[in-house]
Amino acid sequence: MFTGIVEETGTVAAFTPEAAGWRLRITARVTLGGMAVGDSLAVNGCCLTVARFDAGSVTFDVLEETRRLTNFPDLAPGAPVNLERSLRFDGKVGGHFVTGHIDGLGSIRVLEPRGKDWFLRVQAPAGAGRGLVLKGSIAIDGISLTVAELGDDTFAVWLIPHTLATTNLRQKKPGDRVNLEFDLLGKYVEKLLASRQS
Repeated sequence: MFTGIVEETGTVAAFTPEAAGWRLRITARVTLGGMAVGDSLAVNGCCLTVARFDAGSVTFDVLEETRRLTNFPDLAPGAPVNLERSLRFDGKVGGHFVTGHIDGLGSIRVLEPRGKDWFLRVQAPAGAGRGLVLKGSIAIDGISLTVAELGDDTFAVWLIPHTLATTNLRQKKPGDRVNLEFDLLGKYVEKLLASRQS
C-alpha cells in the first residue's frame, strides 16, 4: 500500500530481457534508506518487489504481464521514474490509498503552464470515465492528484510547483504514456453496485 506521495525521482540504469522475464535496475538515494530484499517499492506507481540492491541502486524482476500493462516499455537508460516506499503503519497518509496495481495506461494530451500553475489533461482508456469523480483522487505514474475536470474518458488536474520539481512530470510531453490507478474506494463501490444489479 502506498500514498501517492513521491519520495524521489530515480533514474533507469538498465531494463533488459532475461530468461524468466525482465530485469529493471534503478539508481536512487532516498528510497534506498532502510531497504531490504523483498520490500515493495512503487516505480511510476507500479508496485515492484526488491530483488537486490546496493549503495546506489535497486533491482527488480519484472513480469512480461507487468511490462505489457504499464508504461515500462517506454523506459530507457536515463529515464526518470517516480519512487515511493510502501506505507508504514506509523507513517502519514498525505495523498490517498494507492495499491500500486495499475488500472490502465493514459496518454498526455495537454501539459502546459496556465498563469502561475501547470495544467495536465490525460486521455484515459475507453470506459475509464466511470472510475473518475470530480474532486476525487487519481494516481498518475504513482502521483496522488485531484481530478479538476472531467470529459468522457479524459480528465484534467492542476499541478503545483512542488509536484513538477519532485516527479518525472517535469520531463513529460503530450503523447507520453502514463500509468493510471483509479481511486480504490470507487472501484469497490462500483463492484458492489454491479453485484447488486446482477
